[in-house]
Order: sequence, then structure tokens, then C-alpha cells
Amino acid sequence: MSLQMTADSNDPSVTEPFVAHGPARRNGSILLVVLIAAGIVAVAVWLMTIGRTEAQPYILGVLALLATVGLFNLFALAAGIIRFSDRATDDPVMARIADQAQEGLVVTDSRGHVVYSNAAYLTLTGAAGPQEVRPVERVFIGNPDVSEAVFRLLKAAREGKRQQEEVRVAGHEAGQGRWLRLRVRPLGEGKRDAKYAVWSIADVTRDRERQEDVFQELRHAIEYLDHAPCGFFSVNPAGEIAYVNATLANWLDYDLAEIGSGGLKLTDIVSGDGAALLTSIAAVPGEVKTEVFDIDLRMRGGKTVPVRLYHKLAFGADGAAGASRTLVISRARDEHSDPERAAEVRFMRFFDHTPMAIATVDRGGNVVGANARYAKLAQGLNGDGGAAKSIFRAVNPRDRGLLIAAINQAAEGQGDIAPVEVMLDGPKERFAQFFVTTVEKDERDAETAIVYMLETTERRALENQINQSQKMEMVGQLAGGIAHDFNNVLSAIMMANDFLLNAHKPTDPSFQDIMQIKQNATRAATLVRQLLAFSRRQTLRPQVLDLGDALSDLTMLLRRLIGEKVKLDLVHGRDLWPVKVDVSQFEQVVVNLAVNARDAMPDGGKLIIRTANVPTEEAAQLANKGMPAADYVKIEIADTGTGIPAEIIDKIFEPFFSTKDVGKGTGLGLSTVYGIVKQTGGFVYVDSVPGGGTTFRIYLPRHRQEQEVAPEAQVGNGAAKETAVEAAKPKPDLTGQGTILLVEDEDGLRSLNARGLRSRGYSVIEAANGVEALEAFEEKNGAVDLVVSDVVMPEMDGPTLLKEMRSRNAELKIIFVSGYAEDAFEKSLPENQQFAFLPKPFTLTQLVAAVKETMTAN
Repeated sequence: MSLQMTADSNDPSVTEPFVAHGPARRNGSILLVVLIAAGIVAVAVWLMTIGRTEAQPYILGVLALLATVGLFNLFALAAGIIRFSDRATDDPVMARIADQAQEGLVVTDSRGHVVYSNAAYLTLTGAAGPQEVRPVERVFIGNPDVSEAVFRLLKAAREGKRQQEEVRVAGHEAGQGRWLRLRVRPLGEGKRDAKYAVWSIADVTRDRERQEDVFQELRHAIEYLDHAPCGFFSVNPAGEIAYVNATLANWLDYDLAEIGSGGLKLTDIVSGDGAALLTSIAAVPGEVKTEVFDIDLRMRGGKTVPVRLYHKLAFGADGAAGASRTLVISRARDEHSDPERAAEVRFMRFFDHTPMAIATVDRGGNVVGANARYAKLAQGLNGDGGAAKSIFRAVNPRDRGLLIAAINQAAEGQGDIAPVEVMLDGPKERFAQFFVTTVEKDERDAETAIVYMLETTERRALENQINQSQKMEMVGQLAGGIAHDFNNVLSAIMMANDFLLNAHKPTDPSFQDIMQIKQNATRAATLVRQLLAFSRRQTLRPQVLDLGDALSDLTMLLRRLIGEKVKLDLVHGRDLWPVKVDVSQFEQVVVNLAVNARDAMPDGGKLIIRTANVPTEEAAQLANKGMPAADYVKIEIADTGTGIPAEIIDKIFEPFFSTKDVGKGTGLGLSTVYGIVKQTGGFVYVDSVPGGGTTFRIYLPRHRQEQEVAPEAQVGNGAAKETAVEAAKPKPDLTGQGTILLVEDEDGLRSLNARGLRSRGYSVIEAANGVEALEAFEEKNGAVDLVVSDVVMPEMDGPTLLKEMRSRNAELKIIFVSGYAEDAFEKSLPENQQFAFLPKPFTLTQLVAAVKETMTAN
């Protein structure tokens, strides 16, 4: 069947000299060359024989003839009438290949004129002979289905590019159409050859029909698979669902088109840890494995359906797994049709969904069968699946002998095998408890024991955390108790020292010794305050603070502390939230950390202090132990020092723990930091790499203005508390009058305090405890102007004494003195009780100043 021709055969685009169907081979003749050469020689010999004079006209004639012939050849060569022959183009094999090619070939020049065409092109285009040959665009000029493709090919030909199109050409009348493949490319790489374009036309109707047949067969196969009475899916090595048939999609209530678009993973359709079973098959290079699994698939709405999987997986020569082929049989109907199979389904669901990993093993520890939880745990321990092959591979080598001994006992038929607590193998520190039971031996069974494994990593971490917390609390209580008792001793020393200073003039020889005692007592009081900070029993004076401003104020002090070798870099966060902290205590925290950083960089380095806001969402993702999600302001203090060894990093906040040489540190610096931060309501964490520096991160809660529920005057201790401890602002006149009831269980300290108050003009009634104080108060009928009482006393403590006295005299003024912070006992007081507080140790001046201000306060 030929193509329908739409152009006249005498088309002017066809140039007769260039149309050549099978160009003729130009054959030279050696005989003609010999004859011409012989003739020229004969003429030359004849001219030599007739004499020079007679031959001269003939010689001129011959030369003129040869010159004329040569001139005409030059003109013919320039006009292209004569061309030098190319051996390649005259090759009969090459010409025959082009002439007899099955594809139609045609060569056109830059103007679209046909230069060459083969016989197949004539047949495909319906041309009767070389005179009717037309270029491709003329052949299909009247066919709208082909014109667009031909236009694209022409454009590519003009640009010297390659292009290919497949078009369908309708047949004559009701005849069947054909598919043609049209190609165009430049003739060669050279500039001259690029002017020509080679077109080819091939009939690909048969190929198209075969493709359609294959497509139809594939469509039918997919249709059969989609509507099979069982499910089918395929998973690629990345765990993504590559294919799901319509039956399984219907079971799981998924849209088949939605699954086909990708994005669904194996873990999305498998319930619990069942996916781990499918991915736990040990790789064997070059083998194909088929395993049977009874698991639950998860429907879109969260419901589950019990199924049996026939999971086929092929491994390449390198052991890499390919895409799986998995047949799915629903077992939901078994629950109603077959009681035995229903019981099997219930057991398998229980077996796979239990939170405990279960495996059956042989005497050598090889796993014979396991549930999904064990498969998942084994994958987390060894990337090579070693734990899935041998249960011993799941255990760290140091504890492996314990499990081997337990399984050997089970192999010998022993019962009541004690549980084994071991460390699991793997990159992270994990622990588990193994319970081994004996299996009744059968010649056909390979199982020796059933092993139940329960991971205890979180439990151990919680136990360690609780133990650490209890240890810190016990140390804090001990430190607080020591500080309380030591404060009484220091108070007596400082009070007696004040009496000595008052009795000696600066010119006395012993005055300098007395001043030395005072300085050492003050230094001891500082150590006591650090102990109280760790035990979180110190007195704080919190105020709303901008951390950026506070750190900027500390810059000069920090630069002097860290020295010239260490570079200080402060990076302030933008728009920091306010916090409520004790300014002096916060400064002590920063100074302590800066000094530790300096000591860790003896050869110099860099100290970086950063601040930033941490919103609730970010705090929830930090995974810091014990820190609830809330808004915080972070202070990060990082150095480039030697770092902290991993074996001691858990002990750095304990009091008196120090890595410095004897006499170079008290070991209270970091414990003070810990106590102050905790008492402020914040959290402190440390990250350190030996040789790579240390970073302390402090999180202080964001202060909101609405948290101020009452003015300072209404917070239990009243305005008198603010002025009671202002030792730096003594009044010029500290004398006064009135009756003071002094309650102190330390006899020496009580007598010194009473002596100091009497020296300032007050009448003092002494009492050793609350009971005696209450009796003296009743004897005076409540005629007491002020009560100065210790907090912790035998028989009756200070808060109880306050309640009893206020029940008799509601206007009674009282000052509590204690080595503990007022927070330690303020909660035991009735609400809205007014009192002043004076922390121990204190000097005589501080005592009489507090008494004066409290008695004169309204």
C-alpha cells in the first residue's frame, strides 16, 4: 500500500540534475590513457624526424591544441561539470547498502531539493521513478495528522539537529493505517556536509502492533491480579510500598490511586512491630527466600485485620535485597468458620503484639522462631542481622557467658532458671533481662529453650536518676545541717569579735589580730553560704532582670578574672525575655563557671557566653531530663579547654568534689551553681568532650508580669524583711529602748546577743527554747516590744512560737534568725503573717540594725 500523493509529479522543487536513484559509477579506462600517451609519443617522434624548421609550425599547433583542451578542463572543473572522483563514494558496497536499505533514505540540500533517494524511499512514498521523488514535507503536505511532526523535523534540519517523530498515516478509504518513524539528521560534521540533511522513513506498524499486544496482555494480567481473591503487595529496599493490588487496597480501606502515587511505607500498613519481621530476613547473596508470617495489617482508620503473608525476597550477588513479592491471605473469616484456625490466629496476634521479645533457640543459641518485638530489637542491635541469627549476638561479649549458661541449663532440662540481667550489644548502652525456660524435647523439633527478653534500659536510667537525685538530696541535707550548726558557731565568733573591736583601738597591738579573726570569719561565712546554695536553703532576693544587661555589666570583671590568654566573646540573643533571679547569686553563677573555664585553658583559649530565648516548642524537643516544656531564657557558657572526663562528669555538681590540686579549690564552685540555678527554678546541663571543650547550658524560666500576684509587702515577711538584712546601710543611731524577748537554744550565742542588745539600751529577756519563751511572754502579760527567735529549736520551734504569741498579741513584732533560708520554714507559717528575717551568721551591727528598723517600722 503506497502513501497518498498530494503534489504534482512535475514539481519545480525537483531538480533533475540532482535526482539520482542509484547514482551511476564513473569507471575510468586504462586502455584509453595508454592510447593517448602512445599517440603523444608518436607525434613527438615524427616531429623529431622531419627536421627542426619544418616541425616548428606543427609543434606550435600541437601545443595550442593541448592548451585549449587544458583551458576547457579548467572551466569545466570550476563549473562542477568535471569532478575528482572519491574512492569512498565509488565504493560499490557502500552504495549498495544505502540503495538496498529497508528504511527509506533521502538527502536534501539547504533549499529542500532532493539530492539522493534510495529504492525503499520510492516505495514508501509511492513514487514511480526518480523523476517523481519529492522531499518529505511535500509527501505529507495534505495530511494534518503528520504536518505538525514534519514541521518540527524541518525546524531541527534547519538548525542542524537530530530529531525523531512517530506518526500514524491513514490508509486509502477503509484501509488500515500505518505507523511511520521519521528521522532527520545532518549529513556530516563538516561545514559543507552540514548543508545536507538525511531523512529516513521506516514502517513500524508491526512494532506498534506488538507493543499494543504486550500492553493488552499486561493490562489483563494486572486486572487479573488486582481482582484476585487474595491481596498482593511489593516493597522496595527503602521500605516503600511499590505496588498494591485492588483487593488488598480494598481490605485496608485505601484508595488504589492514592497508594500508586507513592508515599506509603510498609510501617504504615503493618500493625505493631510486624514490619520488623519482614525486614529481618538474613541476607544470603544470590538466593531467593520465601518466609511465612502471621501478622496484623493496619487499616486506614486504625483497625487491624489478621493476615498470613507469603513473603518472597531475592538477594543480589552482593547480598543487597531487591523488591519483595508478598502474597496476602486474609484470616479474618477464620475466626467464624474454623474454631481451631481462629485459636491459631488469636495466639499469633498475642505472640506478635506482646511487649516482650520472645524467641525460641536451639542449644547453640541460634534463633529458630521469634516474634515481631524480638525482630525489631535485633535490628536495632546489629545492622548485619547478626542478632537475628544467634541470640548470643544480642548480648555484649562481657555478659554473653551468663546467657550461654542459662541456655545450657535449659538444654539439660533444668527448671526455675534465674533471670539474667545483661548489657545488650550495639552502639548505644542498653540493658535487658532474659528469662529462659525449657522446651519439652521432641526429635523433630530443634528448639531447646524459649527466651523472653525485656529491655530494661529506661528502668535502669530512671533508677540511676533517682539514686543520683537521692544522693544529691542527702548530700544537700548534710551540707545544710552542717551549715546551720556552723552558722551558730560563726555567729558567736563574729559577735565576740565585734565586742573585741569595740574594746580595742586601731593603735592597739592586738587590733590587727582581731581584724584577721574577722576576715577569716567572713571567709568562713562565705563557704557556709555556698553550702546553703547547694542545699538550696539560702536566702534569695529575686528581682526582674534582663540577662543581656546583667552580663554586659559583668564583662569587665570577667575579663580581669580570665586573664589575657583567654578571649571573651559575648553573643546576646535578640529581645531576651525577662527572668526573675537574685542578681548577686546570678553573678556568682557566671563567675564560678568562667573561673572553671579559665582553669581548663592554661595555655589560653576562648570563652563564649551566649544568650537566647527558648520557646516551649523548642524546649519540648531538647529532650533534657527533668525539664518540662515551657518558655526559658538560655545562658550558654562554652570554653575550648581540656574538657571533663566521662567517668567524672556525673559528679561535678557534688560539693567538695574537685579535680584541682589540694589547696587550689574548695570543690564548692559547681555545687553552688547547681544550687542557685535549682533554687531559682531553672535547670543546668553540661556537655563535654575530652580535649574538645565544655559547654554549660543554664535554662531560667521566663518571667511574666502577671505572675506578680501581690506586692512585696504582702509576701509573708513584709517590708520589714527588705530592711532587716540591709547591713550595708546602718543607721547613724543604733541605740534604742524597749523590751526584747531573745530566744536561742545556743547558750553562748544567746548570751552574746543579749549582751550586744543590752549595750544598745534594750531590756532583754532570755529564753533557751519556745516553751520558756512562751512562759516568759505570759509572765509579762504580752508586754514585749519585739521577739528575736531562732527557727530550729527543741520542744517548740520558731513558727509554732509565732502562732502562739500572735494568738495573744496580734500586733507583736518578731525577727527570725536562722542558718537556713526563710523559704525552709515560711510555708509552715499562717498566711499573711508579718515577720523580719536575719540570716546567720550576723555581726553585732547587723543585729542591732535589724532590731532598730523592725521596732520603728509601722
